[in-house]
Amino acid sequence: MRSMLSATISAVALVAATAAFGQQRVVKYYADYDPAPLAAMEEIITDFEAANPDIDIQLQNFDHEGYKTAIRNFLSAEAPDLANWYAGNRMAPFVNSGQFMDVSDVWDANGLNDSLASALPSMTIDGKQWGVPYTYYQWGIYFNKTAYEQVGAEVPQTYEEFVANCALFEDAGIDCVTTGTKALWPGAGIFDYMNLRTNGYQFHMDLANGKVAWTDDRVRATFAEWAKLVEPGYITDSHAALDWQDAASLLVQGKAANYVMGNFAVAVFKEGGMTNDTLGFMPFPTINPDVARAEEAPTDTVHIPSGATNVEDAKTFLAYLAGADAQTKINAAMGQLPINKDASVAADDPFIMAGFELLSTTPGGIAQFFDRDAPAEMAKIGMEGFQQFMIQPEKLDEILDRLEKARTRIYK
Repeated sequence: MRSMLSATISAVALVAATAAFGQQRVVKYYADYDPAPLAAMEEIITDFEAANPDIDIQLQNFDHEGYKTAIRNFLSAEAPDLANWYAGNRMAPFVNSGQFMDVSDVWDANGLNDSLASALPSMTIDGKQWGVPYTYYQWGIYFNKTAYEQVGAEVPQTYEEFVANCALFEDAGIDCVTTGTKALWPGAGIFDYMNLRTNGYQFHMDLANGKVAWTDDRVRATFAEWAKLVEPGYITDSHAALDWQDAASLLVQGKAANYVMGNFAVAVFKEGGMTNDTLGFMPFPTINPDVARAEEAPTDTVHIPSGATNVEDAKTFLAYLAGADAQTKINAAMGQLPINKDASVAADDPFIMAGFELLSTTPGGIAQFFDRDAPAEMAKIGMEGFQQFMIQPEKLDEILDRLEKARTRIYK
């Protein structure tokens, strides 16, 4: 009798457990994480499910390149409830085609306009928010402190001071600015900052979106500032033949003083032998003091496709991912920066700390990098033009005419 009773109780418990599991609401999540952030996201999902036992987040991970093709297919048919993508112009086509859902209510209900304020402009189209950002990393100027000490240069606050320092470095046989444009994109980082500091975030985004002519006088003003480095020969001569890592070694060796680059390069600088005592970081200096400071920080995001079937639970997860604790955990694993201003960062990494301070206090907006903000075809033609300008500044009119012809064709 006792064994029968035990069996009955066990059967009831099994049925109850099965029923409870059956009542779980599934959220399908498609992503493209590398191994370290994937492990971190799996931990976050475990934490979320512990706090929300009725919700089952089912994560399917793709490789980066495969995902770029897959997202265009699955947003049109059998969409998941959550999908990884990118901020700014990279999300705009999916917003404009009605394939990403407006999640402004998630922002409003959870105070995200404040806690994620630095990324708000890049997540906003037509006054609405279309996803949640969870990580980014800063760009800026990494510099060789020893080279600065060698020539007696101070860390500049303004572009005028930066250019004056370049004369000191040239006299000492040191490249003021190094870069490697063999792969084109590093030159775009320089252009972006020149334009952001000369004309501001909104103009920069309008240019990337094809709303401004490349022959506009304000674009010419940007190149006039850039020419202050190019024409005197302050940029490494052989940049077009160099990969970005080759230019990094010039900074490590003290053959160059400054490098406009993203924070991912710190590992390469340190592998080359630099330490926190010899490697420095500064924001790109002010060119136009009337322009609010904007920064370059490629931002990764999560969205709810318009074809999602479990929207409410997907929004609950987005709110969780936007929180300080979740952003602290995943960014610690990625070695990148949380966007939530109340998140924590590694206090023993001065470059992460500097980036967090820089980006969480940015008043002017966060740009996504030229090849994310502009359509792919325009980005390639633009970056070819940037590289040519640094080699042949006298060809500026020809370069801008070529870019303008491309603009009128590409943005139809």
